[in-house]
Parts: sequence; C-alpha cells; structure tokens
Amino acid sequence: MGTIHLFRKPQRSFFGKILQEFRLVAADRRSWKILLFGAINLTCTGFLLMWCSSTNSIALTAYTYLTIFDLFSLVTCLISYWVMMRKPSPVYSFGFERLEVLAVFASTVLAQLGALFILKESAERFLEQPEIHTGRLLVGTLVALSFNLFTMLSIRNKPFAYVSEAASTSWLQEHVADLSRSLCGIIPGLSSIFLPRMNPFVLIDLAGAFALCITYMLIEINNYFAVDTASAIAIALMTFGTMYPMSVYSGKVLLQTTPPHVIGQLDKLIREVSTLDGVLEVRNEHFWTLGFGSLAGSVHVRIRRDANEQMVLAHVTNRLYTLVSTLTVQIFKDDWIRPALLSGPVAANVLNFSDHHIIPMPPLKGTDDLNPVTSTPAKPSSPPPEFSFNTPGKNVSPVILLNTQTRPYGLGLNHGHTPYSSMFNQGLGVPGIGATQGFRTGFTNIPSRYGTNNRIGQPRP
Repeated sequence: MGTIHLFRKPQRSFFGKILQEFRLVAADRRSWKILLFGAINLTCTGFLLMWCSSTNSIALTAYTYLTIFDLFSLVTCLISYWVMMRKPSPVYSFGFERLEVLAVFASTVLAQLGALFILKESAERFLEQPEIHTGRLLVGTLVALSFNLFTMLSIRNKPFAYVSEAASTSWLQEHVADLSRSLCGIIPGLSSIFLPRMNPFVLIDLAGAFALCITYMLIEINNYFAVDTASAIAIALMTFGTMYPMSVYSGKVLLQTTPPHVIGQLDKLIREVSTLDGVLEVRNEHFWTLGFGSLAGSVHVRIRRDANEQMVLAHVTNRLYTLVSTLTVQIFKDDWIRPALLSGPVAANVLNFSDHHIIPMPPLKGTDDLNPVTSTPAKPSSPPPEFSFNTPGKNVSPVILLNTQTRPYGLGLNHGHTPYSSMFNQGLGVPGIGATQGFRTGFTNIPSRYGTNNRIGQPRP
C-alpha cells in the first residue's frame, strides 16, 4: 500500500486554474474597463453578424472581423495586466513577458486567416453575384466604426501600441504617408495627426468604413452589386497588409532573435567592455528579445589572474545594463597550460629506441686533450660545485628526440637508421667527441685529429 497523505491539497483542474488567475486579474480596477468593453464588443459583434446575414454583404462581414480583432486585443490587454502582477518563478525564471508576445502573434495571425477566408468567399461570389440589401448596411458600418475607434482610443493597449510603433510600416501606411506629406504642405497644422505615420488600427478602420460607404452609394444609385465583393477584397487586403508586419515582428521575438536596431549599440558596448582593465576576452555573447521592450543576454568574460572578479563584474554589468535588462555574466580567470618537466632515467618499456635518436651531449674536455699553453687542466678528483644547475655540461642527461622522419613507400629504397659508427668512419673529428662522431663530408683524406696527418712518422711542416 502507498503512503496515505491526510492533509494533501486537492489538485485543481485546468479550468480551475484559469478561473483563479481570472479572479486575480479582475481584482484590479484597471481591468474593469477592459471587461466592460469586452461585454460591449460581444454585443456589437452579435448584432453585426445578424446584419451581415440579412444584408447578404460580404464587405460588411469583412469589416465585422475587425471588431472580432478588437476583442482579441482586449484579451491581450488583460494578459498584459496579468503579466505585470505575476513575478518570475523557478520554472519561469525570465517571467511571463513572452505570453503577451504570443497573444499578439496569435491575434494578428487569426486576423490574417479571417482575411484569407474573405478572399476565398469573394472569389466564389465573382462567379455568381447575389443581391445585396442596403437596409442595414450603412447602419452596421457606422456602429462598427464608432465602436472600433472608441475602443482603440479609450484603452491603452501596451503590447499592440509597442508593436505598431516597432514593426515596419504596411503598404497602406506608406501610401497614406505620401498623401499626408502633400496635404501637410498645404495645411501644416495637420502634421501632428498624419505624420510621421498614422496608427495602423485607426487607419484600417477609417479605410474600411470609406470602402463600405462607396459600396452603399453605388448599390443605391446603379444597383452595382459587384462593388460589394470588390470592397470585401479591398478590406481583406488592407487587413492582411496591416497585420503581416506585426506578425513578423512578434514572430522574431518568439524566435529569440536580436532586434536589428540595437545590434550597433550592442557591438559598441562589447568593444567598451573589451577595453576594461583586467578583461582579456569577451566571447559567447548572446542577446535576444525577451519581451516587448526588454532584452536578455549572456556573456563570458575572461580576465587576468591578478584581476578582481567582483570589480570586473560590476563594471561589465554597469556597461551592459543600460541596454540589456536581464543579463547573465560569467567571469573566469585565465588558465595557462604549463607542460610538466620530467627528469630522471627513462624506463626501457616506455620508449622504443628504434624510433628515437639519442644525441649525447658533448662532455667537458679531458686533461689529455687540452693544450697546456692556452688551457688549464682540471683536476679529475675535484668534487662538483656546491650549487650546480642544469646548464650544458657533464651534468646534463641525454636528450631523446622523437623520430618523425617519414619513409616513402614503393621506391625500393631502404631508409632505415644507419649507426653513427658505420656512417662516419672517415670525416672531420671534433676534439672531445672522437673520430666516430665526425661531421659528414665528401673528402676522405681529411685529417681526423689536429696536429696529425695520414703520413705517419713525418714531422709537421
């Protein structure tokens, strides 16, 4: 039998957890306005969908999708309030800022899917255009426009406000900006409204309402029902063109990419950190967008052995914190690799002497090889000096070098090792080394010892 927990807390279900978090958000008075606008939005959306069915207008349906998008933006605003209330946890060490990024990305993608659905329905209507009733077409347009503008201008939606300013401009904004420059050249007072660029949500609401007004007039005057389909396509294209840059920007944030407009500033800060006292190298730097307006990053800093770690850490953090709000700095000191010096005799089972050359160091000159006129003979029985170092002399052990000579194959030549005794039978001898270790030469009749010649017994001239 398992362990019985008497006072174990019951596990909440998924919907129970959502209800608990919703109560946490509803406790803030700032969210009451958002909840009120959400209730009004649901009511207006219901009426607009009924009027779309009665008028049989697909252009009004495309414009109603903007009201549904307003509902998504209100939910995103609630999520933003909830993110500000929650603190980072051990599971989510960076907090919950990426949740509002995900909400913006989902809202814009759903708006684009709605635009694609309108394009598909409009293509089918071109084959068989139904009759459009204009009884409630203009009323529905005015209700949707009033509610959309009132929602956008009354509630400060922090995530969408940041994305609309940081994302690239849409084609609709660029065309309106060109017209606004010409208009502001005539009336300079309008530059504060139209320049540098208009709010994309307000712009698409005004453009959609203008398209529906043209549709209403053409149908009332000429019964030209195909203009309703053309207006629906225009509203769908404007919706898609407005939401696409926001989807791209929020998607790059979710992919943890570095914003292009801060790359130059980050490079400048990294160069400044590299010139700090004690810093040898800055490597493995990685910076990414954690949320809207917040950067996170990590960097490794290699410092000198005698540098103060806390001092360097304080200076590096002070430089990078101006741009990177969440920063992780790893300091490690320089580690020099020192080769171990081994001394003593080499074991016979360690090295294979067939693959190594043994070069004995030349011993000191003996008493029989010295010239009494220029040198003073040393006493062979004198003890070694009290302090002797490993300087070149008789106290140095033989140096063993690895034979790295490559042997060519297939040439029929023997490149084996030839003993020194057989290779240098004749040659120039060096005093103290012996005739068997002379240098290789092409002459054979060179005297092997100073003061002697091949003609034995003849005096030296």
